[in-house]
Amino acid sequence: MSERVRLSEVAAHAGVSKATASKVLNGRPGVAEETRRLVSEAIAALGYEPSTGPRDAPAPKSMHVVFDTMLNIYAVDVLDGLIKGGAELGVEVVTASLGSEGPVHEPLTTARIERIAAKGGAGLVVVTAELTDAEIEACERLKLPLVVIDPANPLDERVTSIGATNWAGGVQATRHLLGLGHNRIAFAGGPARSVPARERLHGYREALESAGIAVDAALVGSGRFGAETGASFTERLLDLDEPPTAVFAASDSIAIGVFRAARRRGLDVPADLSVIGFDDAHNAAWTEPPLTTVKQPLRQMGRAAARTVLDLASGLVPDSHHVQLATTLVIRESTAPPRR
Repeated sequence: MSERVRLSEVAAHAGVSKATASKVLNGRPGVAEETRRLVSEAIAALGYEPSTGPRDAPAPKSMHVVFDTMLNIYAVDVLDGLIKGGAELGVEVVTASLGSEGPVHEPLTTARIERIAAKGGAGLVVVTAELTDAEIEACERLKLPLVVIDPANPLDERVTSIGATNWAGGVQATRHLLGLGHNRIAFAGGPARSVPARERLHGYREALESAGIAVDAALVGSGRFGAETGASFTERLLDLDEPPTAVFAASDSIAIGVFRAARRRGLDVPADLSVIGFDDAHNAAWTEPPLTTVKQPLRQMGRAAARTVLDLASGLVPDSHHVQLATTLVIRESTAPPRR
């Protein structure tokens, strides 16, 4: 009697991993149609018959998502993409928030990661929260696939991250203001350790330096991604002997704080002060005036994170550990040439 054809032989014949062949055999999501065709043809060509014994464990039906906070529109848009991406893949999204409203968020902790792993989900998505080496090592030890959206601190190749082209977006925003005739442009930044905030700052610097304009340290500030950061920094800017004529805010929520402080000083946006944000969360078009901003593909980032977690759970290696989706400048009514 000839030996039974093994699944590893099917995978080799189709030119895919054993994990991918198993996904096709078990009807799991997350496999391209062309790959499904190749595996199906290999099964037929080799006469493979699945064992009547125990099959591979069924695909996980949930993924866990932990936000540093849910108290902003950015989180809502990312969550919408995660939920839709999960629905397309047949996976439920279980959400949680670190929840601190103070200056420092609660840590994720290895104990929390262990509780998540014990529930048997497909993996963990962390959104804008800081990760320690111990927490990353816990995910590796527990074989819990980990994906981070907009990492709050620099990460190495052990972690797959999803983000936007923040540097390019910073260049786009600053060049837009330069093109309108502004040459005294402030940058209201996010947390100093935040990777996206730093990339946006570097884009701002690059655009100014390329235009032959020296960066004035008095016009650069940082803080949390919130309206209070924009308001307090703008108050300081407007007390300068030579205040800026435009502010590039590192998030839409910071931009809203800039609006508030400008109005308290009796300034008109954009006649007296142009303001540009970053995110294009769904409230940006409804500010007064509507906010010019750099659009991050927030929902697409959520979808991409959902797909990536399922791929990692199936043993697939991503093409890149740091995926960046393109930003787009959205021009509305909060930017205009400076007063002469």
